Amino acid sequence: MSRKFVWVLSAWLMTPWVWADSYVLPPTGTELVGQLQTIRASKKDTFLEIARRYNLGQNEIRLANPSLNPWLLQDGTEVVLPKWFVLPDAPRQGIVLNIPEMRLYYFPPPRSGEPARVITHPVSVGRMDWATPLGTTRVVAKVKDPVWVPPESIKKEHATEGDPLPDAVPPGPDNPLGKYALRLGIQGYLIHGTDEAKEFGIGMRVTHGCVRMYPEDIERLFAEIPVGTQVTFVNQPIKLGWLGEALYIEVHPPLEEHGGSYEEMLKQALSLIEGKTKGIPIRLVGSALRKALEEQTGVPVKIADRVLPRA
Repeated sequence: MSRKFVWVLSAWLMTPWVWADSYVLPPTGTELVGQLQTIRASKKDTFLEIARRYNLGQNEIRLANPSLNPWLLQDGTEVVLPKWFVLPDAPRQGIVLNIPEMRLYYFPPPRSGEPARVITHPVSVGRMDWATPLGTTRVVAKVKDPVWVPPESIKKEHATEGDPLPDAVPPGPDNPLGKYALRLGIQGYLIHGTDEAKEFGIGMRVTHGCVRMYPEDIERLFAEIPVGTQVTFVNQPIKLGWLGEALYIEVHPPLEEHGGSYEEMLKQALSLIEGKTKGIPIRLVGSALRKALEEQTGVPVKIADRVLPRA
């Protein structure tokens, strides 16, 4: 790797962004954004509070720190903030939501004179019996202070649990949709905020299929995303990306309903590696690949180097 490339790459990684989760898109051939960060916790901290403070999801902070007790941290404990991402394998257009990662990526149209960027935020998605659908749709409406009209299926579920729901929940602090909602072309599905009682559930499979965001995140996106924006839902527990001459893998636990034994994950990873490196000689580190597939931390791991021709 040349000194010039290293300098450019370092400058790109250090570039300030509009807000904490907006990154300048890397040049063609580079597919990672952000930086892995660490903080020193206080004994008063928990993963819930740290995730909320640093705009992370519950699952991703837990996976990135598997040896720590989420509830019992000591003063000075180092906590990894997984703010380094392999971009999903999807067109860099509109919203791309990787369901097993429980993370949304928004690629706004570049503004004149400004570099292209990507905005990313943690989300909650549908639990196994109310799975968030895959495929492509669009934002068909933007609603401020939405009224929540619970579907009959959700009313029935709550009634069975002894928690009957009203026919409609007006705007306000108890509305589970929060203050902002993006209505999708798939009937009954929204990207929306949340009430205070559910803020700490962001980054988990807890919804009835909709996509739930922190209140400040949906407020920012609501202001920027126009009606008609493309929304693509993908299922990519394994992502691959180049950074210079190195190939990285990012592995998340697969959705339970889709299976995910080590053998299945290895087969999928090898297929993705073959597709990613077609015609490119690499030196694969099998032990790194195995560790990434076993640990599934959601943090990018270097698994191969491009073999450069001899001068």
